[in-house]
Amino acid sequence: MAEEERIALFMDYENLAIGARDDLGGMEFDLRPLADALAERGRVVVRRAYADWSYFEPDRRNLTLHHVELIEIPQRLGAVRKNAADIKMAVDAIELCFVRDYITTFVICTGDSDFTPLVGKLRELNRRVIGVGLEASTSRMLPPACDEFLFYERLEGVNIPPHTKKRGAKDTGRRGRGGGGGRGQQPTEVAAVPEPAPVDDGADDTDTPAATEPPDLGRLVTQTLSGLQRSSGGAVLASTLKRALLRKDPTFSEADYGFRAFGELLRHLADRNVIELSTGSAKGDPEVGFPEQGSNEEDAFELLQGVVADLEARGGPPPLSGLKDQLRKRQPEFSEKSFGFGGFLQFCKAARTRGLVDMRWDEAADDYVLTAVQTSAKT
Repeated sequence: MAEEERIALFMDYENLAIGARDDLGGMEFDLRPLADALAERGRVVVRRAYADWSYFEPDRRNLTLHHVELIEIPQRLGAVRKNAADIKMAVDAIELCFVRDYITTFVICTGDSDFTPLVGKLRELNRRVIGVGLEASTSRMLPPACDEFLFYERLEGVNIPPHTKKRGAKDTGRRGRGGGGGRGQQPTEVAAVPEPAPVDDGADDTDTPAATEPPDLGRLVTQTLSGLQRSSGGAVLASTLKRALLRKDPTFSEADYGFRAFGELLRHLADRNVIELSTGSAKGDPEVGFPEQGSNEEDAFELLQGVVADLEARGGPPPLSGLKDQLRKRQPEFSEKSFGFGGFLQFCKAARTRGLVDMRWDEAADDYVLTAVQTSAKT
């Protein structure tokens, strides 16, 4: 069994929090989607966030619930301490690299190009580096320096307020947050950021599974399996899937769903054509994947194509927003998450790739609009 990654998470919190507020319609930075993405990649053993926490009082409570160590970098000392948090974060990361040689991966959460030398040094010391930043405020220099870079907006579970126009990536990581990566301007408005609205990621009250299926079980497994396949690029063993589920939710137990063992749970889902099991490298540890031909998935794509065609005939190409509700009017139990898709947009893009619909951005609608591709017209 391959040894799992041990991850150290370092967050330049000012960059993340102000970036979310400025670029994502005033939303509050939520650690949960990032924590889930990292759980699919390994075991997070260090969590640290750096900021002057007097500016981020509501955030302190939320991060503490996620067991993040809050490193205080006070700024109100009569003079601006330019780059104080950046320097402290870089020093701590390098120190940890030497005193904790079992840590294999460093996650550096910032969009600031000033951290590029840190990334380079960590890789030189044979550590894998994952960067995380806001798409609109991440320096173009930073992603190519990392082994992997995650844009926060694209993570599963991030609910961007509607009609938020995302700007393109800038050459510097802190647009208006202290020029040149410094902290000359303090986030005086951050404390006034409103509490986040309830997240609607498609799993609302109408997104309930069939009565014979334990609540959310198929969706939980397929989402985690999909994330593992994207991050590893190879076969996913049942043991790896179980560890990822436990990292997402340490209270997870197959017994809560009425199964005596995790293998029994997987066989149940395989019988329903949700997943597919094949012989793995070790006895009792099968490989888990998605069926080559999933009839339920194909039915879902056909449902999307049919709804788009009907709406297009009545009033022109329909926008993406509100389209999922139209699908549920015909099939109330519809959920793209049941097939391993992180969101409805990803599901529609998959349908476009399969040649079932076309998608384009419409400036007037400030949204994607879809048109159906007539199957009979395809060669």
